[in-house]
Amino acid sequence: MAIRSSMCYNNQYRNGKCSGNKEFMGKENHLVETVHITELKTTTNQMATTTIAEQHQLQTSDDQITRVHDYLDDKLQNDADLENIDALLRNVLEQQDLLRQQLTEAESILQETSVSADAHTQNLRKQAKDFNSLQKSIDRRVLILTQSETSDDAIQKFDITMAKLRQLDVAKAYVTLLVEIEQLSSEVRQNFKKSPQEALKPYIKLQELALAIKAAQPAADDAAPHLVDHVEHTTSIVWKQLKSVFSTEFENTLKTIKWPSKDIMLRGQVKAEWDAGIVRLLELQDPELKANESHQNIDGKGSRPLVLLPMEVLVRDFELRFKYHFEGDKPTNRTDKPEYFLSHVIRLLNDYDGVFAEYLQPILSSHFKGSNLSLNTAYVDSTSALITALLPMLRHKLSKLLPIISKQPQLLSHLMHELMSFDASLREDWSYNGGNELEGWTGLTWEVLVEQGWFSHWLQIEKDFALARYHAIVEPAESREIDYDSVEAGSTKPMKAALRVNDLLETITDRYRPLQSFSQKLHFLIDIQIAIFDEFHEALSASLDAYIALSSSLARTVQGVSKEEHAKVEGLNGLERLCRIYGSSEYLEKKMRDWSDDIFFLELWDELQYRARNGTKHGQNTAGGTAGGTSASDIVERTASNIDFEQDTGALFDETAGSYHRLRVKTEEVMQENLIYDVRESLRPYLRISSWASVSTESSPITVPTISPELDNSLQLLTSYLSFLGRTLAEASLRRIARSIALAIQTFLWDSVLSRHNFSTTGVAQLQCDVKCLWAIFDRYAGKNQGYLGMRRLADALILIGLPIGDDMKQQSEKQMNIREVESQVFDSNESARNVLEELGLDTLTESDARTILQRRVELADW
Repeated sequence: MAIRSSMCYNNQYRNGKCSGNKEFMGKENHLVETVHITELKTTTNQMATTTIAEQHQLQTSDDQITRVHDYLDDKLQNDADLENIDALLRNVLEQQDLLRQQLTEAESILQETSVSADAHTQNLRKQAKDFNSLQKSIDRRVLILTQSETSDDAIQKFDITMAKLRQLDVAKAYVTLLVEIEQLSSEVRQNFKKSPQEALKPYIKLQELALAIKAAQPAADDAAPHLVDHVEHTTSIVWKQLKSVFSTEFENTLKTIKWPSKDIMLRGQVKAEWDAGIVRLLELQDPELKANESHQNIDGKGSRPLVLLPMEVLVRDFELRFKYHFEGDKPTNRTDKPEYFLSHVIRLLNDYDGVFAEYLQPILSSHFKGSNLSLNTAYVDSTSALITALLPMLRHKLSKLLPIISKQPQLLSHLMHELMSFDASLREDWSYNGGNELEGWTGLTWEVLVEQGWFSHWLQIEKDFALARYHAIVEPAESREIDYDSVEAGSTKPMKAALRVNDLLETITDRYRPLQSFSQKLHFLIDIQIAIFDEFHEALSASLDAYIALSSSLARTVQGVSKEEHAKVEGLNGLERLCRIYGSSEYLEKKMRDWSDDIFFLELWDELQYRARNGTKHGQNTAGGTAGGTSASDIVERTASNIDFEQDTGALFDETAGSYHRLRVKTEEVMQENLIYDVRESLRPYLRISSWASVSTESSPITVPTISPELDNSLQLLTSYLSFLGRTLAEASLRRIARSIALAIQTFLWDSVLSRHNFSTTGVAQLQCDVKCLWAIFDRYAGKNQGYLGMRRLADALILIGLPIGDDMKQQSEKQMNIREVESQVFDSNESARNVLEELGLDTLTESDARTILQRRVELADW
């Protein structure tokens, strides 16, 4: 009924009255049966054979029938779908064939898998049986072999036997190595008697064997120390014999050419002997050179290059000459003149570099070509090889000299700086890198300071020297004078002490600039330079604090303070004292900013940031140990507190420069406060003038006003102050201070004069004259219009209150407004007041200011 309902869509068809033909009904029934059969077969093939499975199969079949009905309901929804019944039937049949094919393939795979599983099971059973049989056979044979009654006893005895066999194998290998070593040693001796050249081949094998045994020792837990010692001892004996013979032969050749003459000429047989002698010594040393290079590559560190054997022979005469001049009782052997023996080595390089480049360089290039040593300039470059050969005699000389001068600070300091100059000369003038292309040559200075541990002692000596020189600079009274000549015109003038302290610190920089160690450079920077900066800053701060204490209002009234002490902080004396602090702070702040841009300090800063950033990423305590045990947090606290480990911000001297900047700003504030106080005090007599409202009469006409006598003291004080500041401060600083004084005068005159008195035309003219005199002083020393710019509000007020009255104005200009017209508009409304003020150009005055000012004009009061 469900199938028929899905195909019929009207009541007639549902009641059996539809007009469809029997052929369609037959196709429908066939389709239903086919789909039903297909689904039932698929479901049946997937069912189990048990009773429970059969029940489940019946339930599944019902589900399949339901799905078939749903399928037909979905496909046959209207009359048009009935026309596609053939295509739908074909599609169902194709699906049925495909399912039947998949079922066949699944059955085939299942059958093959079952057969394979059975075969695998049989194989496992056979292997287990064979294993058990073999195990029983082994147990039986072990029992028989060890004559034991139990398997545990048999295994224990068997292990003992195997251990003895292993020891026997080790002993056999040990004896085999000894035999091989003895054979190679005998072969070297036999060939050595006939031809030393032929002895090289077995020696090289012996040397390689010795190096291989030594290299294998760590992996074997140092199991054969006696064997290693025997091999090394045997190799050393052979080495010494060969080296002695080859060196002697080469020395004979050198005697033939009269070495160490600088003008040798090698031709023919002599040239052949020269070449052969050098090649034999290089071949003898090849295993040692390769082993040293291999060790360097494994460690990843720049180990010291070896001296080539030919160079060792060639520089023997140089060493004898060096000992004669610098290790005996000759005048050239002086502890206070290390430059003597250092310059002697430079002369040797200048004299013999050409000879080695001509006759030795081709041999080195040919011998090391294609080997791993071809990239090591200490071996393939004749100049570098010569320097490497000369350095041991310098090391020997230094090892004897350092203990002698260690208790003489000046001599040790002088030696260190001569060594740094010598190292720099070898690097820059002779391109010596010690065979390390990546990191370069550390230098004799580094060997003395780091390897021999003299750095701390030398640093303390340099620090003591620097502090002694610093105290010698700052203690004399003459050093506290302002230096007007040593800085460029227009700059703020510092104390002589500040200039000399800066020169001292720059000298210190030049002394440690050649150091190769980042840690050592940073110690010099922090322990000496920044320490001196901080000490000088403390001295300036203490001087400022003392000035503030003496110049305060409490100090002015307290009993017990002498007149001399007051005199030090009053007037020009006090101003000069502040200018010394101000100028020195600004000078050193600028110098530190310049230092931060110096390439030397930029590299230090970049290295510090790199180490701090990497240390932070690796979880260290803010890059602890960034510089010789000093953590980055300690360094940052002394140099630049704004360091950013993620971004390249800040500079090396930010913290110190910032402290000097704060001191300069504070000093300027104190200077302004005291100048304003003195100027205001000098203006107090000006308050006693009471004639501002005097009106002229016909008998006493208006005359050109002169400066009020009460203003003379203020004018003299301003002249002395501003003239001194003009010679001492830079233009920007001078104008800031002058502007603050002008603003204070404006406030004083506005509050105490303009706002308290009434003014007649004569009084206004007098006040304008006095104010212009003040402006003139500011303009003379601080720059054009500085007085007016500092008192613009007062200037606008004087223009407003000084406007002419009535006819007087008309006689001058008919276009300009008189004071009566202005007053009427100002008091009319705020809008009209703003308009008239804008028309007059008085933009600094408010409407309230204008009304207050106009009320002070006496002529308007009578109008």
